[in-house]
Amino acid sequence: MLKNLRGLFGPKLPAIRTYDDFWVWFAKNEQPFRESVTTGTAIEKVFFRKLAPALDQLNEGFHFLTGMSDENTVELIITADGEIGNFVFVEELVAAAPAIAGWKFTAHKPATEAFNLEMSGYTFSTDNMHFVAQQHEQYPDKIDITIIHEDYNESNVTEITRGVYIFLDNYLGELEFAMSIDWLEVAGPSASGEKIPLEKLKDYLTWREKEFMEKYDSVRRDTDNDNYTLMQGQLDNGKLLIAAINRDLLDWDAKASHPWALTVMISYFSTARNGMPGDDTLAELNDIEESISALLKDADGYLNIGRQTARNVREIYFACKEFRKPAKVITGKQKELAGRYKMTFSIRKDKYWEFVEHYHLK
Repeated sequence: MLKNLRGLFGPKLPAIRTYDDFWVWFAKNEQPFRESVTTGTAIEKVFFRKLAPALDQLNEGFHFLTGMSDENTVELIITADGEIGNFVFVEELVAAAPAIAGWKFTAHKPATEAFNLEMSGYTFSTDNMHFVAQQHEQYPDKIDITIIHEDYNESNVTEITRGVYIFLDNYLGELEFAMSIDWLEVAGPSASGEKIPLEKLKDYLTWREKEFMEKYDSVRRDTDNDNYTLMQGQLDNGKLLIAAINRDLLDWDAKASHPWALTVMISYFSTARNGMPGDDTLAELNDIEESISALLKDADGYLNIGRQTARNVREIYFACKEFRKPAKVITGKQKELAGRYKMTFSIRKDKYWEFVEHYHLK
């Protein structure tokens, strides 16, 4: 049985700033950790309450599960718990792990073929769930899946939906679940559409991914000569909103080739009543954006769609071929700008760039 728990308190730890720091500390403590899991004795006290704060020093988005991989091997799974912006750092941490006898280290929750879940009084398995593959003429590459659970009704929407998500996270594996499905809904037996046995979902997703890669893998876009639209509006509170958007990109018919939506948000201080930055701040914000674009180039698969400035926040929008490098670049910028600007970001799957559709002037 895998366990997942973060202790609230723990002993004082040495400073852990790098992956090597973490693994040196882990190797020094691995014997009592392994014994606690192997024997099932005081796991929380001996292992979890020490491991959680150690991981937090590296990244507060790191979570973990542990259990016996076989009778002689303890498996430690490092997971981002579905947060795509942390996937690459989970992978880097595990890749840096040394070989330690009696241990197996895994990045992301792996797929579990024969997985059954009992939760909130309901069962989730391939025996009582099907799926419907929704088709959209306007969005032919969108993987839109409806999961049909035989017990779903209006009174248990929250419980069934939560259970379905947890089931798929384990059945497909954390990475595959995040990468392969664009839109997911949960419904009951009365839902329309061809109901396909859930055990065929993996094959369906593999087929769709292969088809998608054959169609778009080599597609790149040069934006040097693109045209931009400058937009200005007034918010409900009377403050200004100004946006500059690449209108040629919004008209592009191969958006799905860059399916990862990156939004970077930079908060700035302004004394102006309209919420706009002063001249010096504006110049700095533009320099920051240029420095990001220099690292995320269109030729490499990262398209700068445009920016919005409003409410003391500059938002920058990218469409990306993949999500790992953007997460590393923006995290690096966060550290570089700490103390000057607060920078946050989000990465999500969005093949048709719906996150900037409101800027599309038709």
